[in-house]
Amino acid sequence: MPQPRILILRAPGTNCDAETAFAFQTAGGAPDVLHLNRLLESPQLAADYQVLCIPGGFSYGDDVAAGRIFANQIRHHLAQVMQDFREAGKLVLGICNGFQVLVKSGLLDTDDQTGPAASLAWNDSHQFLDRWVHLRADSSKCVFLADTERLFLPIAHAEGKFVVRDQQTLDQLDQAGQLVLRYTPGEDEATDFNPNGSAGHVAGMCDKSGRVFGLMPHPERFIDPTHHPQWTRLPAQAEGQGLAIFRNAVRYFS
Repeated sequence: MPQPRILILRAPGTNCDAETAFAFQTAGGAPDVLHLNRLLESPQLAADYQVLCIPGGFSYGDDVAAGRIFANQIRHHLAQVMQDFREAGKLVLGICNGFQVLVKSGLLDTDDQTGPAASLAWNDSHQFLDRWVHLRADSSKCVFLADTERLFLPIAHAEGKFVVRDQQTLDQLDQAGQLVLRYTPGEDEATDFNPNGSAGHVAGMCDKSGRVFGLMPHPERFIDPTHHPQWTRLPAQAEGQGLAIFRNAVRYFS
């Protein structure tokens, strides 16, 4: 089978596109990095790819809100492109700032007749957080988390708190199987395991199909075992835990 083609869509302020391309390439895909303006000029380019990824960073400087301007570009100019992409059975991944874009563009099926029912807000600490977190995955629905139970990945964000309109909304998303990645305690983290105060300890979610996935942690920053902060003290590992997410995307088409 030919290599799946991956479109990594960057914008002014994006700064994780090269690392994300490396992750997909390591997983066996064929990534291209494209500026958002090129896709706005030629929307038909999306049809040439099987996976679309919005990487991390600070798109448009997060001037209005994290991911908001990028999300509005999608809502107002690329809505049909994204609809066609999803209906063709393709995959969409949003990492950190990309997760913020997916939520605020409506691509994660969180909007209803009264508007957005979920978003990402400032961390409870009101500070930028840069640390590693333990994660529990529910792989029954999300393509990207197939055969995955637990992950240890870095985070780096200021607006990563998952918020919902009300408890009923959280329950509905949970019952629909969309809340597929949650912060979970490590060995020494009985209470301080949710870094930003996210509702339901949510670190990532998928759409109703399981083929659109957004997460706040950075899997592209743990591709090689040496990326782990304590790699010299751990038993030898073949790869970093983040690689599984990219490999699952590539395997889906092969």
